[in-house]
Amino acid sequence: METSSTHHIVESLTRAIVEHRLHPGTKLAEQKLADHFGVSRTLVRQALFQLAQNRLIRLEPARGAFVASPSVDEAKQVFAVRRMLEAEMTRAFVRQVTPAKLKALREHVAQEKQAVDNQDVPGRTELLGDFHVRMAELMGNEVLAELLRELISRCALITLMYQSTHAAEHSNEEHGEIVKALAARDEELAVRLMNDHLLNVEQALTFDRKRPTNDIAMALAT
Repeated sequence: METSSTHHIVESLTRAIVEHRLHPGTKLAEQKLADHFGVSRTLVRQALFQLAQNRLIRLEPARGAFVASPSVDEAKQVFAVRRMLEAEMTRAFVRQVTPAKLKALREHVAQEKQAVDNQDVPGRTELLGDFHVRMAELMGNEVLAELLRELISRCALITLMYQSTHAAEHSNEEHGEIVKALAARDEELAVRLMNDHLLNVEQALTFDRKRPTNDIAMALAT
């Protein structure tokens, strides 16, 4: 019961943040949330800790929890670093590609498509980011996988908040094209597709969405 309650709080707050119903910087008071969800502050605290690990909120000692305020500049810097890293990763992947690795990537792309089709915003965002981590894992390079996880999580909220459904569909299609180039062992094409893909993801983020609220009760009343 405790786990499902925590999950419900995490899901509700994630959606309120992603759907622009909660303003970046909003203070998330434990007691208000406990009253709203009809649970103990302990469960609220567990949910807030999970959200902090996902970088959707920040926990400040003696001050409490606040909705994260992602920086557009930081997101742009993250994408610049990713393009540098992932071009070389793609080259290396082509050189050690195997049928088993391709099968794993194809299965991942199919999962992405399902999440996009189901309009599962948090799920699709996680899977679309994980495609890149999965490539590093399949190469057996855990250091690179860890670096990519960290870079992707640094702009996860920006992607969650600003990526449209159309852009998510396009990302999924581009992942499929990258896998085809990897299967053909076409190194130059695969690198170009990866670079174009990361540029497209960055450029498709729309930073002019409607202004959210900082009223927790209003934001969660859906």
